[in-house]
Amino acid sequence: MSFRKEYLNHFISTESNKAFQTYQGYSREKLMNLFHQILENGTHGFCFSVYEEGQKPGDVITEDQIIRRLNILKPHTQWIRTFSCTEDNDKIARIAKNLGFKTLVGAWLGSDKEKNEEEISGLIGLAKEGCVDVAAVGNEVLYRKDLTLEELIKYIKEVKSQIPHVPVGYVDAYYEFTLHPELVEVSDVLLCNLYPYWEGTPIEHAMNHVQHMHQQVKNVSQNKPIIITETGWPSQGEATGNAVPSELSMLIYFIQVQLWCLENNHPLFYFSSFDESWKVGSEGTVGAYWGVWDKHETLKF
Repeated sequence: MSFRKEYLNHFISTESNKAFQTYQGYSREKLMNLFHQILENGTHGFCFSVYEEGQKPGDVITEDQIIRRLNILKPHTQWIRTFSCTEDNDKIARIAKNLGFKTLVGAWLGSDKEKNEEEISGLIGLAKEGCVDVAAVGNEVLYRKDLTLEELIKYIKEVKSQIPHVPVGYVDAYYEFTLHPELVEVSDVLLCNLYPYWEGTPIEHAMNHVQHMHQQVKNVSQNKPIIITETGWPSQGEATGNAVPSELSMLIYFIQVQLWCLENNHPLFYFSSFDESWKVGSEGTVGAYWGVWDKHETLKF
């Protein structure tokens, strides 16, 4: 990538406060130019936001809306991550593969055992169709305390036994892997979420915090591959501790984390692709503003 050397010297630093000061010395126009260069040269992956304005999980998802949004992302990424294999979400992986994407496909697990079986069955079915490049069995179920570790591991083993040709892991906050060595042992790949925002870290220290989170997972990884399945910064909404949402902070964070992952060959699924208003219900006003594109599918910068 031609832009890489020119900017990495300015923007990649383990001293994140120093890097932040460097950003502040640049005009918004120059930051936006770098943002566009990163998108034009291509990112590793995006978490796929499928729900349009007025929709929520459980609503009908049409093939047209999936295709339209995937085509917006196609020039800018190789991979997409999905979160469920039921309620029409299975369509996403099939359509994405037809459009040439690689896929990290998730089964959404919770406390409803019957629904869990539907999700597991859907994930296995999609993998046997050739629609899954990496399989994620559950997302933050330990964090939410929806399942015990033993229950979760049983699901992971079930999926691994059915699709031995596909790498299988589980998505959760970085520290769950340090707390549960059994989780590392059963996983083919460690799928970790790194959110300095949710831990109240100010933007000037965010990259240093991300690197520390990633290193904690690496320390317990048993040399297994690590994929950053989520990280991001909201453009609007209420603050969490000293972490304040703003368009400038989001712009800076996107640039920093993308260039750091590029330089260090860390696979990253940025959260998220499009703003989704329904997330206000679970996260407050900030939940609606994690996208690189807004709810009208317009690039924010």
